[in-house]
Amino acid sequence: MTFGATRAVRDVSFSVEAGEFFSILGPSGCGKTTILRMIAGFLEPTEGKVLIGGKDMAGLGPNARPTAMIFQSLALFPLMSVWENIAFGLEARGASKAERRAKADELLKLIALEGYGERMPGELSGGQRQRVAIARALAVEPKVLLLDEPLSALDLKLRQHMRAELRSLQKRTGVTFIYITHDQSEALAMSDRVAVMSEGVLQQVAAPRELYDNPQTAFVARFVGETNAIAGKVQTAADGMIVLDTPMGPLRGRGQGLAVGQAATLYVRPEALMPVTGQGNAIAASIERVDFEGAFALAHGRFEDGRPLVASIPSTRLADAPKVGARADFGFAPEHAVVLGDG
Repeated sequence: MTFGATRAVRDVSFSVEAGEFFSILGPSGCGKTTILRMIAGFLEPTEGKVLIGGKDMAGLGPNARPTAMIFQSLALFPLMSVWENIAFGLEARGASKAERRAKADELLKLIALEGYGERMPGELSGGQRQRVAIARALAVEPKVLLLDEPLSALDLKLRQHMRAELRSLQKRTGVTFIYITHDQSEALAMSDRVAVMSEGVLQQVAAPRELYDNPQTAFVARFVGETNAIAGKVQTAADGMIVLDTPMGPLRGRGQGLAVGQAATLYVRPEALMPVTGQGNAIAASIERVDFEGAFALAHGRFEDGRPLVASIPSTRLADAPKVGARADFGFAPEHAVVLGDG
């Protein structure tokens, strides 16, 4: 998809299964909303096709597609009651008032707002308005519900609550959800599969656990969750394991398709690092601060080459937490680290 001389989306191809909760994850400006608008029919792709249920959507506008879209702003009508907001799309399709009211009441029950039909949007909380917007989209019985960062305006607690509600609602209705977000935890918590985007390019499509444990590109490794990155050159490569020559000595992790002498980076998650002494796969760091988070503490520091370190230490092992200002050694199991090429 191009806008003048700007190519917003490049060679992106993926499929979404019926009834799937599918998220497109990436930073601002990566092309994810452009993809959503092409699916919805607000934009026509410069090249390629959008197929829904095997049918080419070329030439069909938003009203002619089996989709409904929820925007960040929700766009509820402030002078219409809740039930009228929900039934608005049905009125445009010629449904009678009795049919519209019956459908609205059915959906209000589904979203746990039974009895709220006569209220105005301004009388509802942020989470309740969110649910009304979802009910309005579901009223027209779309095959695909498109959601463009719908939780971004909510506070943290409400976002976490609404994640669970959205996931539960999607499973109860069986409607296919395509969800846009820049929030990694949101995508990992709710999705069956996640597509990670960067600068208009699709980096990886996988289940959340697969993305987290087995990133295929350096961007995915760095963007999806916290990680520690240690640069070096491939010393040996055999049987799916790589030994990387680094400023901290040889380190071993999982890796494929890398040649001896190639520049690469080892990525290891904070929770995979544990304070150790005199053990292989050990890395040293100077500790700058230790943040207590309740169930765990995060030790922040610097490797010897100046790169940042973060290690997660469970509360049950806080006695082993390194002291601020001290030099500490951390170890990790090779199977908990992945080595990826830099180019």
